[in-house]
Amino acid sequence: MAVEYKASSSYSNTSVNRKYLDLFQPVIVQDELDQDQTTMVIQPKHHKRPDLLAYDLYGSSRLWWIFVHYNRDTIKDPIMDFKSGTKIQVPKTYKSSGNN
Repeated sequence: MAVEYKASSSYSNTSVNRKYLDLFQPVIVQDELDQDQTTMVIQPKHHKRPDLLAYDLYGSSRLWWIFVHYNRDTIKDPIMDFKSGTKIQVPKTYKSSGNN
């Protein structure tokens, strides 16, 4: 049985297979994305922990998906590809609308 989420849900754009949700596909408002980006190298303390880096940079561990959004060619799996020593692009700031 497929589950459908309300349009107001942060999971409304995320596909569902028979058993699991696919990778999180947030609704992204262009005004929230910062065009001012910087390159950084994932440090050992953030190895396979995008949630910790999101907390350190933006104050919320729930914003881990930003790294996947900005690095689609580098990060396919948000956990296993988030390895120390990997260079990624990150926005300097993120203005949340409160839904994330």
